[in-house]
Amino acid sequence: MPVLNEEHYISAAVASVLAQDGLDEREILLVLGASTDRTDEVVAGLAALHTEIRVLHNPHNAISQSMNIGIAEARFPVVVRVDAHSVLPDGYAATALRSLRAAGAVNLGGRMHAEGRTPYEQAVAWGYNSPGGLGGAVYHTGGEAGPAESAYLGVFDRAAVLAIGGFDESLSRGEDWDLNRRLMARGGLVWFEPALDVVYRPRSSVKALAKQFHASGRWRGEIIRRLGGRVPLRYYVPPALVVALAAGLLLALAGAVVQGGAGAAMAVAGALPYAVYLAWVGLTAARADVPAGVKLRLLGVLPTMHLPWGVGCLFGILIPSRGHNAFAGR
Repeated sequence: MPVLNEEHYISAAVASVLAQDGLDEREILLVLGASTDRTDEVVAGLAALHTEIRVLHNPHNAISQSMNIGIAEARFPVVVRVDAHSVLPDGYAATALRSLRAAGAVNLGGRMHAEGRTPYEQAVAWGYNSPGGLGGAVYHTGGEAGPAESAYLGVFDRAAVLAIGGFDESLSRGEDWDLNRRLMARGGLVWFEPALDVVYRPRSSVKALAKQFHASGRWRGEIIRRLGGRVPLRYYVPPALVVALAAGLLLALAGAVVQGGAGAAMAVAGALPYAVYLAWVGLTAARADVPAGVKLRLLGVLPTMHLPWGVGCLFGILIPSRGHNAFAGR
C-alpha cells in the first residue's frame, strides 16, 4: 500500500486488509512517502499493534516508485496492491488469488466502486462510476469477467512484474495502465473479476478534485505522447472538448468585431460547443439516479472532472512531463 498524507483514511484501509482471511501466509507492506500530516504516527501505532505489518519508505513519493519498492521487498509470489483510499471487502484477497490462478492471468483487478459520504462526494462518486464521468472502462462501470486493458489496484504475479522491470518510475500517473500494457505485450493476460468490488473514497472538494484530474490528465497526455497516440479513443474526448471550447471562444470573440451577418454566424458557431456541452451536462445530471441535491452538484462536478483532465492532457501531449510530483490515488 503506497501511503502519503492519509491520516484520515489509512486506519480503515489497513483494517480492511487485516480482516482478510483464507490465506496460508501473508504480510502487509506499507510504503510511506514523505507525509506532512499525522500519517506516519498513525502507521507507527498500527505497526506496533500488528506484527505482520512491515513499514517501508519512499522519500520520493511517486506511486510507481513505492510499488517497485514494495514488490522488490515482498516475500511471496503474489502481490496485492491496496489503495489507502480504498476499503477491501471481506474475502477480497482469497477470491482474487483463486481467480488469478483459474484465469492464468499475470494481473487481475475488480471494480473501483466509488462511494461518497457527503452530497458533494456522492456526486463525485457517481461521476467515477459512470461513463459520463470517467468513461467506459470496465473497472469503473462494471461488467462480465474477462480480459481487460487494465486493472484497478491489481493482484500481480510478482515474477511477471519483475520480468518487465516493474512500474515505469518516470510516470507519476497512469503507471498502472502502462504496466498492464507491457505485461500484455509479453503475452501476459490481464483479467477483470467482477466479484472484487472495492469501495473507493473520492475527493471531497472542488480544489482537490480539479487538482487530481489535472494531474491525471497531464500524465495520460505524457503516455499518449510517448506511445504516438496508440491509446483508447476515449482518452481523447476531454482534450477534444477543451479544444472545441477554446475554438468556440475565439470564434465568438472574432464575431464580436466582424460586422454584419458573418459576425453573427461566427458568434453562433462559437457558442455552439458551449451550448452542446452544457446541455449534455444538464441532461446527464437530470437522468442520474441520485437525490436532487446530488444532481445539482453534478452540474459542477462533471466539468471539474472533464476540463482539468482535458487541459492537463493537452499539456502532457505537447510538453514532456518530468519528475515525480504526483502521488494521490485514483
